[in-house]
Amino acid sequence: MDQTLHPRPQLQRATWQSLDGQWRFTFDDQGRHELPGDIRDWPLRIQVPFAPESERSGIGDTGFHPVCWYEREFEAPPGEGRVLLHFGAVDYQARVWVNDQLVVEHEGGHTPFTADITRALRPDGPQRVTVQALDDPHDLAKPRGKQDWMLEPHSIWYPRTSGIWQTVWLERVPETYLERLRWTPDLVDWEITMEAYIAGDLSHQMRIGVRLSHGEQILADDNYAVIYGEVVRRIVLADPGIDDYRNELLWSPESPKLIQAEVTLWDGDRLVDRVQSYTALRAVYVQRDRFMLNGRPYYLRLVLDQGYWPDTLMTPPSDEALRRDIELVKAMGFNGVRKHQKIEDPRFLYWADTLGLVVWEEMPSAYRFTSRAVQRLMREWKEVIDRDYSHPCIVVWVPFNESWGVPDLPQTAEHRDAVQAFYHLTKTLDPTRPVIGNDGWESTATDIIGIHDYDRDPSNFHERYGPKIKPEELFDRRRPGGRILTLDGYPHRGQPIMLTEFGGIALSRTETPEAEGIWGYSSTSSVQDFERRYTAYLETVRDIGMFSGFCYTQFTDTFQEANGLLYADRTPKIPIAAIRKATCGSD
Repeated sequence: MDQTLHPRPQLQRATWQSLDGQWRFTFDDQGRHELPGDIRDWPLRIQVPFAPESERSGIGDTGFHPVCWYEREFEAPPGEGRVLLHFGAVDYQARVWVNDQLVVEHEGGHTPFTADITRALRPDGPQRVTVQALDDPHDLAKPRGKQDWMLEPHSIWYPRTSGIWQTVWLERVPETYLERLRWTPDLVDWEITMEAYIAGDLSHQMRIGVRLSHGEQILADDNYAVIYGEVVRRIVLADPGIDDYRNELLWSPESPKLIQAEVTLWDGDRLVDRVQSYTALRAVYVQRDRFMLNGRPYYLRLVLDQGYWPDTLMTPPSDEALRRDIELVKAMGFNGVRKHQKIEDPRFLYWADTLGLVVWEEMPSAYRFTSRAVQRLMREWKEVIDRDYSHPCIVVWVPFNESWGVPDLPQTAEHRDAVQAFYHLTKTLDPTRPVIGNDGWESTATDIIGIHDYDRDPSNFHERYGPKIKPEELFDRRRPGGRILTLDGYPHRGQPIMLTEFGGIALSRTETPEAEGIWGYSSTSSVQDFERRYTAYLETVRDIGMFSGFCYTQFTDTFQEANGLLYADRTPKIPIAAIRKATCGSD
């Protein structure tokens, strides 16, 4: 990533530097090395943050490699205070040394971690960082999302991602510093709650200042005493009262208004730390059978987004590529994405916040149900929510998809208990957003019932979900994919119903897509037929009053899964204007 593009958009300091670029690299398939000093030879060079399976990394090795090592030198950033070493994500377990001193260990392939490396630094000269990444390619009891456990990608699973796959960076901070911020808007009382947490030695004179602004308009300029290392305050804004004036500050995909925040830490009259952040005024919730945004029913037009690129896999090739994806989604008439089986780079969420796109965030699945798998999922899911809580673009949390990892929901109480536990845990950690316990079918605890239905004939949707069908008939009789929609004891309670996967048309060059090595839920070799069928799907789904939103499969072709509206290189298969007209029914 560009040095000017901060990897943590909602807690920015000027004093940071990227460690992306060339590192020394080696595989350790037999697990012979325990410490950095054990490695005598570094035969390879890799471009961080691209995974070794990717072409852009310079390695491009998609074989089974359970252990790999990285190393490079760096210069410590000048100045006083502490030096923090940040990793955006390392798949799956990481051990990190600086100058041969172990500074941090972390488990979880989709979440960030940080080490205070101040005491490990040498007084002068170059410093050395070494990383060991362990990622068993056959382990189905860890959160792995769409990463294939077979040597070659098959069906709907894709190449693996091992090791470092998000940015690595250094940050110089004061001895006492602002460690974490969390923002919670409340439209009922027209206020924003700020939570600020301090790390380091505290004095009784410490205060936090917060300045909120929108453009040239100052919304708040306050300061608060730090008590026990934290400040939690509700900042009440001047409520204009009239909706038209209120709407000038509200965030939505159509009008993504952000509130800029400057937060400062003071010790008496001495400025200790300063960070830049942002938040937004917006509310998302469920009211009866509708999804609500800012107090109004909001129809969700989502597209399933796997978040892969041909040469870089799960790592975006550039910040501009992330922005371009969001611009393409919006140009095609969608107002949101369901990020599927991936925790996306924070820069994606920044652009979704900035450009206006709602995001459903979904936990990458494990594929076995064991106590260890549940513990791993829960630990990482909590880290996901903590990382992304303050992004206004995120409107729904999805801990499970299609019963993956809990395959026996109808028969096994432990599987049902797991889904309910994750649902209630998520609601506890974030009571401000709807939660879908298990998207697709076999619903238990959920705020929205998502249905996955890949019927190849969209006219069947009218018979299945049209005005003649009452909800109770739907849940008693319909079994998309052979699965019941709600489990016994968990009837439909009036929640919104959405068609959250459908379509999946593959565009092949011949009449035999299997011979081409591509896969889709249905296929055609005609561009004209592709456009006709997409239009028929969307016209049908938009016409069904039972649905309060939909999610079409999918945004781009992803390796062998060729059912995107765009090719993998983001070239549209049919004109963008035609896609938009079908998606929205206008324009």
